[in-house]
Amino acid sequence: MIPNSISNLSSLRTFGVRENNLGGTMPPNAFNSLYLLEEIYMDTNHFHGNIPSSLANASRVSLLQISDNLFGGIIPSGFGKLTNLTKLRLVGNLFQSREPKDWAFITELTNCSQLLELNLEVNKFGGVLPNSLSNLSTSLIYLKLGFNNIRGSIPKDIGNLIGLQHLSFSNSNFTGSLPSSLGRLKNLALLHAYKNNLSGSIPLAIGNLTELTSLLLGTNKFSGLIPVTLSNLTKLLELGLSTNKLRGPIPSGLFNIQTLSMLFNISHNNLEGSIPQEIGRLKNLVEFRAESNSLSGEIPSTLGECQLLQNLYLHNNLLTGSIPSALGQLKGLETLDLSSNNFFVREVPEIGAFSDASWISIQGNPKLCGGIPDLHLPQCYLLLQNKNHYPLLVIVVSLVAALAILSSLCTFLTWHKRSRKGTPSTPSMQGHPFVSYPQLVKATDNFSPTNLLGSGSFGSVYKGDFDKQGGENTNLVAVKVLKLETPKAVKSFTAECEALRNMRHRNLVKIVTICSSFDNRGNDFKAIVYDFMPNGTLEDWLHPATNDQAEQRNLNLYQRVTILLDVACALDYLHCHGPEPVVHCDIKSSNVLLDADMVAHVGDFGLARILVQGSSLLQHSTSSTGIRGTIGYAAPVLETITGKRPTNGIFRPGLSLRKYVEPGLHGRVMDVVDMKLVLDSEDWFQTPTDSPCIRIFGCLVSLLRLGLSCSHELPSCRTPTEDIINELNIIKQNLSRLYPVYED
Repeated sequence: MIPNSISNLSSLRTFGVRENNLGGTMPPNAFNSLYLLEEIYMDTNHFHGNIPSSLANASRVSLLQISDNLFGGIIPSGFGKLTNLTKLRLVGNLFQSREPKDWAFITELTNCSQLLELNLEVNKFGGVLPNSLSNLSTSLIYLKLGFNNIRGSIPKDIGNLIGLQHLSFSNSNFTGSLPSSLGRLKNLALLHAYKNNLSGSIPLAIGNLTELTSLLLGTNKFSGLIPVTLSNLTKLLELGLSTNKLRGPIPSGLFNIQTLSMLFNISHNNLEGSIPQEIGRLKNLVEFRAESNSLSGEIPSTLGECQLLQNLYLHNNLLTGSIPSALGQLKGLETLDLSSNNFFVREVPEIGAFSDASWISIQGNPKLCGGIPDLHLPQCYLLLQNKNHYPLLVIVVSLVAALAILSSLCTFLTWHKRSRKGTPSTPSMQGHPFVSYPQLVKATDNFSPTNLLGSGSFGSVYKGDFDKQGGENTNLVAVKVLKLETPKAVKSFTAECEALRNMRHRNLVKIVTICSSFDNRGNDFKAIVYDFMPNGTLEDWLHPATNDQAEQRNLNLYQRVTILLDVACALDYLHCHGPEPVVHCDIKSSNVLLDADMVAHVGDFGLARILVQGSSLLQHSTSSTGIRGTIGYAAPVLETITGKRPTNGIFRPGLSLRKYVEPGLHGRVMDVVDMKLVLDSEDWFQTPTDSPCIRIFGCLVSLLRLGLSCSHELPSCRTPTEDIINELNIIKQNLSRLYPVYED
């Protein structure tokens, strides 16, 4: 609870109590005498009640951040006196408004000519927005009003806010049409208005917003044609127009937006015509959704050129023709739904995504045939035979049945013979030692829980101990046993083997061998055997369990930079210097393992991708763009320096790890870095003018800037791995003078 005596701190310039367990209400007189106060950080606590009206006395306040609390009631008057205000962040509270007078604070904010950010998302604001919203400062960059109960129209002169870069009205009850004045917001990069009751046509003027990277207008009542002017949005990463009443053809110009990568969603509309052949130009597209329309014609074979495609939804349409075999060549395809169409009598491919029934859905197409047995489709000759061929049909069916029975019998006898010998077939990777299932059972003490190192989506990892044989030097290993009952576990196993088969690098986890065999019950068994890493994962050190001895699992700044440098070297090799360019797709602290000398090794390649030539990913040397998994190399850099997981509970709508770190580049370094680093260098920080402290501060700022650069939304703006290595080497060299015990 904040005491009443806070009002006596008349010299206070910054008030920061963020991310604690503080609660209670703010004293009504809290700001009576705080005339010098400039910044207020009270976010991520349990405060409730109203904002004190005495806040108006703190006329020098430039930043008010009280997000993620339980503050409520009506926003008080007096904000017009805060003429220095640049950022007002009220996201994630219980503030309300019902009548026009409850929105008076918006009119008052028009006096704040320096306002850059207004974030009111995730509250209980209701009623109708005042037209004075359009009179806010033209310097305003972020305006976020989503996840409320606001109704009525969006102010028609919203285009007056010419400095806007992010504009969000999502998840509310807005009605009416999108104002055409939006076309004046030439700097706008993000426009989100999904899940409202907006109607009318999508304004042609939206095509003027050439800086847009994200346009999401789904789940509204928009009607008419998709504007052809949207093809002018050449920087677009995601486009969402689903669940509206749009009609007509899909403009072919949309497929010239080669930056479209994260999402292209036009599902649940009334669109007609065919899917343009130009879709093949979207080389980096990850998800295409066009289900529940009235699309006709054939699936264009050029879809096979979208080599990064993971999810393709075309069900509930009027598509005809055959299923292109090129779809089977999409190595990354994970979900394919072609159900409820009118495909002709054609054989379904059996390669790629079509080899696993759990990845595809084709029911509701009675004329399809063939494919793998799990699809339960009729054999193609059964549909093609006519009545005159009935005797021949009986003979053919009989022969096929007999052959199937003989084949099954032979398979059973072969398996039974292997089982009796106790040595099931275990193919191994070329150049790696042979290992059998019984050997793994012995090495892990029958996969004892005491040897369990960890468990993930696709497998469990056990510590194993092989007896020395044949001059083999390695005794301790880590055995990853695949959970074959989990969908896509086999795909993960294959991806890891393919990615690491020819890879050799000091900072990659080494595969000792693999085992693909049967267990004692005759069930399929697959495992990957790695070198054992005695110091666990980077995650173990950054976030030790409560029962761990935390003081023994602390990494100083020099050690953390060294680990980051190891990870960067591994990524640089994967992207630019290996036999084939490989994208890891899941770089995070739990996949960075540490050996006995604390050298980092990148592991778990279950989501890895081998890139095709011509992909824009190759040109930018980044680890992902619109690809499932962690974004860029942001997770290890920012997590290692802040000590916060990207999935931390404090990161809610409107606050990501990246946004959490941004204040660190504006004089708030100590607010965002891991407190363990501060305590580790406490003696130096007590003398901030000394050279060691200045050097550490400089290194921390460089690391935060590097982490933000690596996590940039646009792949072309991310730092190449070679430059990351150079930057980390410089930081490490500067720190080595302060940590001589760790110097190489």
